[in-house]
Amino acid sequence: MAHNLFRAATLFLAFSAVFAAPVEISGLTGEDVFNLEYATDPQISPDGKQVVYVRRFSDILTDRNYSNLWIVNFDGSGHRPLTSGKYNDNTPRWSPQGDRLAFVSDREGKPRIFVRWMDNGQTVAVTSTEFPPQGISWSPDGKQLAFLSLVASTPPRIAKMPTPPQGAQWAAPARVIKRLMYRFDGAGYLPHGYNHIFLVPSEGGTARQLSSGDFHHGGFGFGASAPVWTPDGRHLIFSANRRPDWEHEVLDSEIFEIGVADGALRALTSRKGPDNSPAVSPDGNWIAYTGFDDRYQGHQGTRLYVMKRDGSDSRMLSGGLDRDAAGPRWAPDGSGIHFLYDDQGNTRLGHISLDGKIRTLQSSLGSGSSAYSSGAAFSFSSSGNLAFTHTTPHIPGDIAAAGPGDAELRRLTDVNADLFVQRKLGEVEEIWYQSSHDGRKIHGWIIRPHDFDPSRKYPLALEIHGGPFANYGDRFDFEKQVLASRGYVVLYTNPRGSTSYGEEFGNLIHHAYPGDDFYDLDSGVDAAIAKGYIDSDNLFVAGGSGGGVLTCWMIGRSDRFRAAVPYYPVINWYSWVLTADIASFGINYWFPGPPWEHAEHYESRSLLSVVQNVKTPTLIITGEEDYRTPMPESEQYYTALKLRKVEAALVRIPGEPHGTRRRPSHHLSKILHIAAWFDQHRKAEGEETGGGE
Repeated sequence: MAHNLFRAATLFLAFSAVFAAPVEISGLTGEDVFNLEYATDPQISPDGKQVVYVRRFSDILTDRNYSNLWIVNFDGSGHRPLTSGKYNDNTPRWSPQGDRLAFVSDREGKPRIFVRWMDNGQTVAVTSTEFPPQGISWSPDGKQLAFLSLVASTPPRIAKMPTPPQGAQWAAPARVIKRLMYRFDGAGYLPHGYNHIFLVPSEGGTARQLSSGDFHHGGFGFGASAPVWTPDGRHLIFSANRRPDWEHEVLDSEIFEIGVADGALRALTSRKGPDNSPAVSPDGNWIAYTGFDDRYQGHQGTRLYVMKRDGSDSRMLSGGLDRDAAGPRWAPDGSGIHFLYDDQGNTRLGHISLDGKIRTLQSSLGSGSSAYSSGAAFSFSSSGNLAFTHTTPHIPGDIAAAGPGDAELRRLTDVNADLFVQRKLGEVEEIWYQSSHDGRKIHGWIIRPHDFDPSRKYPLALEIHGGPFANYGDRFDFEKQVLASRGYVVLYTNPRGSTSYGEEFGNLIHHAYPGDDFYDLDSGVDAAIAKGYIDSDNLFVAGGSGGGVLTCWMIGRSDRFRAAVPYYPVINWYSWVLTADIASFGINYWFPGPPWEHAEHYESRSLLSVVQNVKTPTLIITGEEDYRTPMPESEQYYTALKLRKVEAALVRIPGEPHGTRRRPSHHLSKILHIAAWFDQHRKAEGEETGGGE
C-alpha cells in the first residue's frame, strides 16, 4: 500500500504544481524506467460492471519489477487497488458467478494460487505445489480450479559420487545433461520434469494431477496452451506436443480433451503443424483454435479454425485475412469468435462469424515499453461489455472499455498521468517509402525530439527490430523516446520479413536473412534525410537480437554510420544453432538443415562474412545469462573487430537473459550505454567532417 499511496501523493503534488508554479518540462529520461507503469491483463466481471487488471511497476530501492491487482468500474469510477506491496500478483480470473477472484501471487514466498471473496476481501491460498502454478481457469460450477505446474523427475546420473566426510565442504555437484532442450532463455537451466494439468478445490485442498507422461501439457515448451473447460464441466481442452521427438519437431502440437473424472485423453486434431489456443463455444458444440499446415517456412500465417466438439468437420475461417490470428474467444452469444491480429504494425481486435465474415471491433491494443506487438489482451462479459489494453505512441498501456453499441473506446485508466505532467513526449510521424532494391513499399515511423525545431539539422538514429518475424508499430516505445529526448531523430521501420503485412512479405527473407533487408533499411535512412531536418553526416544505427544481426549487416555493407550498437546479436549462425536454446527450431525453420550439411549456407549469412568491411565504431551489449543469443556470439564479433583494429567495446550485463530487462537498473544501463556511445561519436553542430557515404 505504501507504493500506491506514494504514487497518489505524487499525482496530487504534480497537478497542484501546475497551478502553484511553472513545471519544468523535459523529455523522458533513462531514470524514468523506475517511474513508468503499465496496465495489463484486464478481466471484466461476468456481469460487465467491473474490471480487474494487473498494474506493473518498478521499485528503485530494491531494483525489482513488481505487479499488483487493481479494480475499476466499467464507467471509470471506483478505481482502487485490490492488492498492494512489493509482490508479483498476476493472472486475475473471475469465478463464473462473479463472487470470487482467483490470482497467482508470490506474497507468501513462492507463487501460489489465491482466491479472494469480492464481497468482504477475505483471501486464502488454495495451492502449495512445489513449482509455480500457471494458466488458471475456473470450472463452470465454480467448485474447482484447473492449473498447470511442473512435476519434477529424477535428474540423470552417470557416475556415483562417494558421500562427503562429515563436516566436509565439497563444491556443487556436476550437472548431467541428456536432453536437447536443457536450458531456456529467461528460465535458465531447466529443472527435470514436465508441466502437467492439476485440479484443486476452489476453497483450497489437495491438488490432483490430471495429465501424465513425459510431455509438457502447457507452460514451458513450444505448442502448449493452458486448459479450458467444456460447459458441462466434464472435460478440459488443451493443446500440447506429445510427439516422442517433441524436442526436434517443436511446433507439431495437437488439440486434446482430457476427462476430469478419470484423466482419459483423446486427440481431437492430427495434422502436421501447430494446433493451439482452443476455445469452446458457449453451447459446447464447437471448438475454435489456431494453427497452420507446417511447411518449414520462416514465417507461416497462423489461421483461425473451427471444428465440432468431437474433432470432426474442421475448417478454416480466416482464410480471407492474410494476417496471423491469435487468442480466440467465443462471443458470449456464440455468434462468432473474437480474436487478435496485427495489421501494418497495429494490433486489432476482430470478430469473425462462422461463415468467415470479419469485422474490426477495436484497434491499438497492447501494453508495454516498446513498439513491438505485445501486451494485447481483452475480455468480454456475458452482456457483451468489453475491456482491453490500449496503447498508442503516447500511451504506454492503459485499460479501455466499450459497450456492445459503443462506436469509440473509453479509457478507464491513466496510470502515467503523474509522470507525463512533467514529461513531453516526442511527436511520432508515420512514413511509407520505396525500397531501392525492388520498389516495395516499406512502412516506418519517425520520432522527433520533444523540442523539435524544423530549421535545425538533427542526428538520425536508425533502430532495427528483432524477430526477425515481428513488427514495430504505432505503439509507445520508452527507449526510442529517451533517445529522442537527447536530441536524436529516431527512425524505426518494418523491413521485409516483418509480420502484419501478409505471409508473402514475411517470407521474403526465408532462408535469405540477412539479405535484401539491407536495402529496405538503407532506403529508410534516405527517406528520413529527404525530410530536410537530418544531418546526413550524423547517422547512427542500433538494434537488438535480429535487429543486432541487421545492425552488423548494415555496417558490414556501408560506412555511412558514425557509430553502431548491436545488442544481443547473432554473429555466427553455425555456432548459434549449436548453442542457442532453440537449436531444433533454427535448423528446421531458418535454415534448410543442420550446419554440417549446409556449411556454405550458414557461412554466407554469417556476420563474420562481412566483418572485414567494417570501419564503424561499434559497441556490443549482451546479458551474461542470454541463452537465445548466447554471449559467445557477441564475444566473437568483438574479438574480430579488435583484431581488425576497429574501435569496439563489449558490455556484459550480469544475470540478464535476452532483452536485458530482468532488473530495471540493467535496462537503464543498456539505454545509457547506447546513448553515451552515440554521443561520444556524434558530430557537434557546425563541426566539419568528411562524413560517410
